[in-house]
Amino acid sequence: MQTINSDLRERDQKHLWHPLTQHKTAAAALPIVRAEGAHLFDDSGTKYIDGISSWYTAVYGHCNPYITSRVAEQMTRLDQVVFSGFTHEPAIKLSEALIAILPKGQQKLFFNDNGSTATEIGIKMALQYHHNLGNDRKVMLAFEDGFHGDTFGAMSVSGLSVYNGAFEDHFIRVERIPVPNGENTAEILEKIQVLHAENGIAGFIYEPLIQGAAAMKFHDAEGLNEILKFCRKEHIILVADEVMTGFGKTGKFFASDYLSEKPDIVCLSKALTAGLLPMGITSCSQKVFEAFYSEDIAKGLFHGHTYTANPLACTAALAAIDLLHSAEMQNNIAQIRKSNEAFAEKLKRQPKAKNVRNIGVILAFELDVEMERYGNLRNKLFRFFMDRGVALRPLGNTIYIVPPYVISEEDLQYTYSVIEQVFSEF
Repeated sequence: MQTINSDLRERDQKHLWHPLTQHKTAAAALPIVRAEGAHLFDDSGTKYIDGISSWYTAVYGHCNPYITSRVAEQMTRLDQVVFSGFTHEPAIKLSEALIAILPKGQQKLFFNDNGSTATEIGIKMALQYHHNLGNDRKVMLAFEDGFHGDTFGAMSVSGLSVYNGAFEDHFIRVERIPVPNGENTAEILEKIQVLHAENGIAGFIYEPLIQGAAAMKFHDAEGLNEILKFCRKEHIILVADEVMTGFGKTGKFFASDYLSEKPDIVCLSKALTAGLLPMGITSCSQKVFEAFYSEDIAKGLFHGHTYTANPLACTAALAAIDLLHSAEMQNNIAQIRKSNEAFAEKLKRQPKAKNVRNIGVILAFELDVEMERYGNLRNKLFRFFMDRGVALRPLGNTIYIVPPYVISEEDLQYTYSVIEQVFSEF
């Protein structure tokens, strides 16, 4: 294929402000001109294995022809219509397909734009639920080191201050608890009981089993289940942030499927539309919906986005759910999990690999080196992987993979081999 030679880097720097970037010190952004399957291609024709599914979105492969053909067909019939006062078949069909696979008890869907707005609406639902019922509960409960997005409510419940420091004076009230680790659940429950008595907790927002931005930090399923049971007994609304964990990445449709206690509200985005188009969804139980169902207009959820339930994004999501159900994708997920398990066992024998963990297609560990010796270790690791044709985004000294379900075994084994090279290089 003919390579594209361009001045994209220079043109990018004139006007573009990239996310999570300090432009004073960051290297120029790498132009990506094409993507296919599990691969990205830059403007010089260099190919990279997309080892994190482009931030956990393109899990069925980039430019998947089944999804793109479905969206192209929809594009000729209905591209966009306001969703207030109107409806359309793609949204209706998506609601039916999603309710069929969401954790038990979900009944209504509220469309939005992305993961941050999905959690923002989940928080608003929890707070307004109690407001509508006349309960004086204005405090959210959240895990330490959680991350739920960049809008104000989402930032409020997130515990990573590097993202939030300039805005903390404007946050809603939040109490934080540590994640359960198999030994501390009783202490956590005692703390919640005290906080609930003092503050009247409205809702508990949590990333089930895995805290993504906190460097793929895993926590105990049994302990989380006990926390959810206690919160439900205290009428605290349970808000599961499945933006990262949803749609097969943990080996089940949703991480909440590993738990007997199901959420009242679920926040979705990322792999929802397979990385093709932006969209978020916040689902809720009938119990939550009924607190807003009233002759009193002020009890409605007055939140809206211009592109709410965009027909093209709905169609992409419907096609993605078809693929998620397919025997091919389920077999691929199982094969990646099997390969990850084998590589995890190998890593556990490597002295520089600490806290090796894996679930579904997700594998992570900490590189045990003197970080001060390498300056910005994360950037050096990123460059190391890219130079060898693998696109990974380490979080500090945490190295992780979340590969597309269509990745070949050859590409997966090559990714492992590049990760192993790190141990002799650093």
